[in-house]
Amino acid sequence: MAEEAMAARRVLNVLGTELQSCCRSPMTGFYRDGYCRTGPNDFGRHTVCAQVTQEFLQYSKERGNDLMTPAPHFGFPGLQPGDRWCLCVLRWKEALDAGCAPPVVLEACHEKTLEVVTLEQLQTHRLMEPQR
Repeated sequence: MAEEAMAARRVLNVLGTELQSCCRSPMTGFYRDGYCRTGPNDFGRHTVCAQVTQEFLQYSKERGNDLMTPAPHFGFPGLQPGDRWCLCVLRWKEALDAGCAPPVVLEACHEKTLEVVTLEQLQTHRLMEPQR
C-alpha cells in the first residue's frame, strides 16, 4: 500500500522535474521497475542512476559489492561496463571521493540523492550521451 501511495504522487529528480527511467535492461531500481525510486525499506538509498564503468565495477567489488558476477537466484544478470544501474548514493559518493565515480543521468537520479551529494558534484559527472 505504501508503494502504491508513492507511485501515485509525482516523484522528482535532482533537477526538480519528474523522475525518468534509468534502465529496464537490465531491470534496475530498488523496486526493480527501472526507476531509482526509494522508500522506507530501501536502507541503501538506490537513488543514483549511473552508467557503470570497469573502474567503478572493480572498485565496488573491492569494497565488497560485486556487481559483475551474475546471481541468477536473485534474477541479477551481472553488470558490464556501459550498463545503467541504480546505485546506492553512499557508494557513489565513496567512488567520487576515490576518483572513480561513474557518470550519472541527472534526469533519472532521485531527488533524495541531494541529501548526500550536491547537484554540482553530480553535474561534473553528468552523462552527456543519449540512452542506448
